[in-house]
Amino acid sequence: MLRSATRFLGALALSTTAFTALDVQPGRAAFRHPAAESTSTSRALKTSDQEVVPISALPYIITPERRALLNTIRFAEGTWLNGDDLGYKVMFGGSLMPSLERHPDRVMRTPGYASAAAGAYQFMPFTWNMVQRKLGFRRFGPIEQDQGALFLVQRRKALGLADRGQMSPTLAAKLAPEWASFPTLSGHSFYGQPVKRFADLRRFYNYSLTEVRERVERERDRLAQQSDNQTAGGPQQPVCTGPTVLCF
Repeated sequence: MLRSATRFLGALALSTTAFTALDVQPGRAAFRHPAAESTSTSRALKTSDQEVVPISALPYIITPERRALLNTIRFAEGTWLNGDDLGYKVMFGGSLMPSLERHPDRVMRTPGYASAAAGAYQFMPFTWNMVQRKLGFRRFGPIEQDQGALFLVQRRKALGLADRGQMSPTLAAKLAPEWASFPTLSGHSFYGQPVKRFADLRRFYNYSLTEVRERVERERDRLAQQSDNQTAGGPQQPVCTGPTVLCF
C-alpha cells in the first residue's frame, strides 16, 4: 500500500535506476533518445497498436515512460527497495542471490507459496531461459533484466500502451498474465495470488513518470548550458560516441 506522496517522492529521488541513466553516477549507461532505435534483423513483434517493433533492436530504448513502467513493476513485485539496484538481486520471499552472473533457479518458500522467481521483475527460470534465447543474454544483470522485462511487455502486446505514458486498467490487465501482482480488469490476480490495487499502481506510476521526466529536463538544461559554454570557448563537451542524451 502507498503511504504518502512524500514517501513516494523520497523513494523516487533515491533511485539509482530511474532511467538508464542521465545520471550523474559514473559508470552507468547513458539515456538513449527514442529516435535512435535501430534494427539489424527482420524478426519483429507487434504491439497492441499494431506497430512493428523488431525484437533485435537492442537494447530497447529506455524512455521515461518505459522506465516509469519498469519502476512500477518492481513496486508491484516487491523489489523496488527505494529504487536501489539491490532489488535486482531479490529472490522470491526476499532473500538475495549472491551473484548476478546467472538466474539462481532456486525454489524459495514462504507460508503458502513456493517459487523460483528472481530478480527485479521476478523472472521464473523458464521465462528467463526464453528471454535469453530470444535476446542472446548471458548475464542476469540490471541492464539485462530491464531489457528482458521490456521484451515481456512487448510479448504481451502492451508496449504501445506503455509508450502512451498512462497507467490504464487495460495496460495493467495485459501485464497481469506476466506479473501476478498486476490486477486484471476485475481487480484480481490472474493467478489467484496477492495483487496490488490498480489505484496504487497508477499513483506510483504517475509519481515515477513525473520524477523521471523532470530529471531528463534538468539534464537537457545542463547539457544545453555546456553547449553554450563550448560555443563561447569554455570547456569542451565529451565526445559523442552513440545514441545518448549527449547526442540530442
